[in-house]
Amino acid sequence: MSTATAETQAHEPHDHDDDVEDSQLEFYAREIKDLVGVFSRTLYYCVRGKREKGDIAAQMFAIGNGSMFFMCVTMAFIGAIVAYQMGLQTKKIIPDMSLLGATFLKLQVRDLIASVGAMPLATRVGAGIAAEIGSMVVTEQTDALRMSAADPVDFLVVPRFIAAVVMGTVVLCIGGAVGIGSGMLVAMVSFDVNPNTFFNLSMLTSGDVILGLLKMVTYGGTIAIVSSQRGLRTFGGSEGVGIATTEAVVGSLFGIIVWQFILSAVGYVLLPA
Repeated sequence: MSTATAETQAHEPHDHDDDVEDSQLEFYAREIKDLVGVFSRTLYYCVRGKREKGDIAAQMFAIGNGSMFFMCVTMAFIGAIVAYQMGLQTKKIIPDMSLLGATFLKLQVRDLIASVGAMPLATRVGAGIAAEIGSMVVTEQTDALRMSAADPVDFLVVPRFIAAVVMGTVVLCIGGAVGIGSGMLVAMVSFDVNPNTFFNLSMLTSGDVILGLLKMVTYGGTIAIVSSQRGLRTFGGSEGVGIATTEAVVGSLFGIIVWQFILSAVGYVLLPA
């Protein structure tokens, strides 16, 4: 009798661990299913939606006006840091700095402008989207839309999705240009690289530009979809809005990292460097 009891107790922790793992898998499966559902409905309503025309323009202004200065300052420091570190490493290997600008431009355009720039964009735009939609959910404004036979995805998510894709790309391009300018200044002051030599486009290809733009569009859409989904799942009043905002930022950053891996892997096959 005691032996059977001991065996039962020995198996109980393993059963509990299996239950926890199953529940976590079910949770992530539901989250992915919900994200896919929001994304598919967003694409549908982008074509067949009934939203007001001014909604998209208002969201584009909010994203662009609120993110431009923040993005330019951030990318200026990023560009300066990258150029300085690349210059130091190049100087250790070869004294010739003529290719510093060419390698810097290729790295920035192909990867860093989109991937690094999207992270501060996720904190600014993603948090705002989740907080706005989450506040509407807890104040039952989304319930009013449903009672009027209107889908909240059409009226709340679609304008923010289109605005994030368009203005996210614009803001990243402008911030990237500022980052390239700051990198040029660092190269000129710290390593005596002539600006004409720095802006060497010999290593930059059309594939680099296409891949960089594709990443910008993808990251902007990812931020909007993840943040909107978390906002629509808000519950519990103001505390729930805060939780949804945090989850939106974390989820957006994770999505950016995943897409960075996927797009870079595909890009190096279809658009080799």
